[in-house]
This record gives sequence, C-alpha cells and structure tokens, in this order.
Amino acid sequence: MKLIVTNDDGIEAEGLKTLVGMASGWGEVVVAAPAEPQSGVGHRLTTDGPVRVDRLTETRFRIWGTPADCARLALNQLSPGPDWLLSGINNGSNLGVDVYDSGTVAAAREAAILGCKAVALSHYREKDRTIDWRLAEKRLEPLLKRILRKTVEPGCFLSVNLPHPQHDGTRLETRQAPVDSSPQIVMYTRNGDDYLYAGAYQERPRQPGSDIETCFNGHISISKIRV
Repeated sequence: MKLIVTNDDGIEAEGLKTLVGMASGWGEVVVAAPAEPQSGVGHRLTTDGPVRVDRLTETRFRIWGTPADCARLALNQLSPGPDWLLSGINNGSNLGVDVYDSGTVAAAREAAILGCKAVALSHYREKDRTIDWRLAEKRLEPLLKRILRKTVEPGCFLSVNLPHPQHDGTRLETRQAPVDSSPQIVMYTRNGDDYLYAGAYQERPRQPGSDIETCFNGHISISKIRV
C-alpha cells in the first residue's frame, strides 16, 4: 500500500509526525506537506506562479504552497498512484462548516476530485489545553486501520475528528455523523478601524446527531463528504 501524507500545519507539525509514524506500519509513506503553516487557507490553489518543492529525501517533500497544492503535486508529479491520501492530524477540529475553510480538509477534497481515496484527520482541542499526541495515536490507529481496508465511493472522502476528553486510556466510541450546517458564531470586537474576531468555538450551535455534537460529547466523529 502506498500512502501520501500531508497537512495544513506544516511539515514539522507534531500531528503530521504522529500520522506518519502510524502510516509507516501499513505501507510505503510519501510525505508532501507545506513548508509553513497553512491553516484556514481553504481550497486555494497556486495557478499563477511557480510552486517550489524541496526534495528532502526520496519520500519527503517540503512544498512552498497550500495543502491543495500539496495534494495536486503529490498525485500528479511527485508520487502518482497512491492507494490513499491522508491529511492531518490537524491541531484543532474541522467540524461543521469548518470543512470549507480548512486546509486539512481541502487536501483530502482535492485528492477525491482527482480520483484518489482520501481522509482528513483532525483533533478537537479544548481551550487552554494541549493535545497528547501519543494518546491520539492510540485512539486513532485502530479506526484508521479499518478505514484503509475499505473503499470510498467516487467523488467522496472521509473526515474524522477526535474529541478532547480527559487524558486517560479510555477507548472512545466512533459514530457516523453528518456534517453540521449551523453557522459559526459571528462576533467581532472593534478598535478604531480594526476588527478582531471574538467568537467562542466551544459555544457554537450544533444540530442533534451532527459531527459537532458527536465530537463535543466525547466521541470520535466520522463523516462522509461529497465533493
């Protein structure tokens, strides 16, 4: 099995290293990740200029572009013909309408558009807490192993969000959950001509049974998204 691994937090991110460590046990891993953090860039693609690619090793590429650029370059130029593209693990969740501005999700979406099976992997982070990446790996590994044995219908990809419960060894329940369409809380504070976003992520509205409610209630949410 050949796996392309990318993200939007940058090639040195702990979530990427965690994902590469897992994936290396299942087959050949090719890393094609942004040189710098690209969180929140959505599905932006570079088409009006060159995209620099630094080949760090035979299977590790540092790309001076967006996550969608990384997916497109990996699948078309750097390492064509993978079985899956894995994007993440994002340091923060990508729930509900986040899927439209997330670079992590955009990389998986670009892969699906190009006909490759893909999954975006994110980890909800509660306010003022940090992620235990070893525990995240322990909780995600069996689920991801099952996902890689399955097929995904053409034009679709998967989005997985880990919750942020107390850090113990408790096994988490995984639930299929539709993407919530509720808007984010739109709130700004003003200082002269400057406006600073002040919405509280943890207080966002949610629909019953949705990915937001599932993850916020301490379960792993898995959603199928159609491009």
